[in-house]
Amino acid sequence: MDDFSEALKNSGFEGDIDSSDMTRQAYSHDASLFELIPQLVVYPKHERDLQRLVLEVNKSRRKLPGLNLTARAAGTDMSGGSIGDSIIVDFRRYFTKISSVTDSWAHTQPGVLYRDLEKQTLKHHRALLPSFPASRELASVGGMVANNSGGEKSLQYGKTENFVKKLDVVLSDGNVYSMGPLKTEELIAKTHQQDFEGQIYRHMFGLLDKNYKKIKAAKPKVTKNSTGYNLWDVWDKEEGVFDLTKLFVGSQGTLGLISEIHFRLIQDKPHSGVLVAFMRDIKPLGQIINVVMAEKPASFEAFDNYTLKLSIKFFPYFRKTLGWKGLIKLGLQLIPDAFILLGGIPKMILLIEFTGESAEEVNRKVKKMHHILRPYKLEAIEEDSTEEKAWKFRIMRRESFNLLRKKVKDKHTAPFIDDLVVPTVHLVEFLPKLRAIIQKYKLLATVAGHMGDGNFHVIPLMKIENPKERAKLEPVMREVNKLVLSYGGSLSGEHNDGMIRGPWLEQMYGKEMVDLFRQTKHIFDPDNIFNPHKKTDANWGYSMSHIRKEF
Repeated sequence: MDDFSEALKNSGFEGDIDSSDMTRQAYSHDASLFELIPQLVVYPKHERDLQRLVLEVNKSRRKLPGLNLTARAAGTDMSGGSIGDSIIVDFRRYFTKISSVTDSWAHTQPGVLYRDLEKQTLKHHRALLPSFPASRELASVGGMVANNSGGEKSLQYGKTENFVKKLDVVLSDGNVYSMGPLKTEELIAKTHQQDFEGQIYRHMFGLLDKNYKKIKAAKPKVTKNSTGYNLWDVWDKEEGVFDLTKLFVGSQGTLGLISEIHFRLIQDKPHSGVLVAFMRDIKPLGQIINVVMAEKPASFEAFDNYTLKLSIKFFPYFRKTLGWKGLIKLGLQLIPDAFILLGGIPKMILLIEFTGESAEEVNRKVKKMHHILRPYKLEAIEEDSTEEKAWKFRIMRRESFNLLRKKVKDKHTAPFIDDLVVPTVHLVEFLPKLRAIIQKYKLLATVAGHMGDGNFHVIPLMKIENPKERAKLEPVMREVNKLVLSYGGSLSGEHNDGMIRGPWLEQMYGKEMVDLFRQTKHIFDPDNIFNPHKKTDANWGYSMSHIRKEF
């Protein structure tokens, strides 16, 4: 790679280039099961550097045919989407500018951390990008777009796809293009252009229009989906709108490099209250979810007893997120709840949030929910129903995966059935069958997630370096996938395909739709220079051969 590095410098590339063993090793992992050691890590300074990078890769592939680019920001991806075997393009070092924020818009670069963007948006009449994931303190906005992220507020507001209004993207020809919704006459004008952009619009319109009914019918009928390419929302014949941002959101950097993002913001409700309920028996969980959803909560989250035990056992860990002041506050808030916990650690903690224009409105909703749940004999903490009272449990929920990753030493997190979605009406039947599969393979698994969306994060804890344990991955995934799809669900609501679910796309969509996904990839990236081995290019044998050797 020395020759390529030299050629890149000579092209005028102004960013940093690092091929040291220490850096390459540091970038070989994300939050997934996998390890891919890159040959080079580059840190572009600006959009022109991204163009130079793509052009130089195209030029150098004659001598280095496997050369490719994998975009990476915070590196928190759980599907292996932000690791690669060639060149890692790091956006966190320089692509960190928030250009402008108003009451309704934010214009930002992809390397910005969500937490930093939120500090700016909240200054504008509680403006908010509400699709933040549980890893909000660590995640970048570029990663949110790449994965089509969602989180606790997606139940009320939807996922990231609903809030991306415009993207600036460097495509495989090395040029920058702006993408946004086009009216029919604007689309026709694009298709008449005699350049790479015109070619893309011609081919994509032809593919979508020819297969319109088939594509629309293939859209998963769930509240959340991050699998495949979002073809069904690009071309709307009835409205006469063609929008390629819908395709790029959730594409995991496999179609191009995003350099600028324009987000739509919402004004969050001024008042919030959360009913916290402890479940000693999780058998009625499916019924309870449907009962709660009938009251239209703003969010409905949950985490299990294992997460709660870890939170208590490793209490000092929260200082990294909260600081000393926040840690002391958390400790003081947990003291009253200790008396309830003396009766035994509950199997599941439910967080049911309501929002409104006044504290009285919120309090009324919370009290009503408390009353409706009484027949289930849950231990509910109502108090004055303010968000402040539930803050400690929100922190535990948001930090659950990090606690598992960093504090459980004898086993490792194995995110492979970690993001399934099933319509809530089927959960009464579905959940016992899911538990039966987990028990059949003797898996110790934590359960957390977005109950209102039917979106469960099931994280087995395994000695993945043990061949007998590793051999469980395929049969467990095959059985769980079959169960999820039998109820009309999706294999991923938020975490995307990457290396772990990409090989199973045909099981979910069938050969014809996956072929349309592959044609889409080829239209944008004919030489496969963007993030290979992910999504439609994923292969189970390749993925399994790159399981991490050490954790």
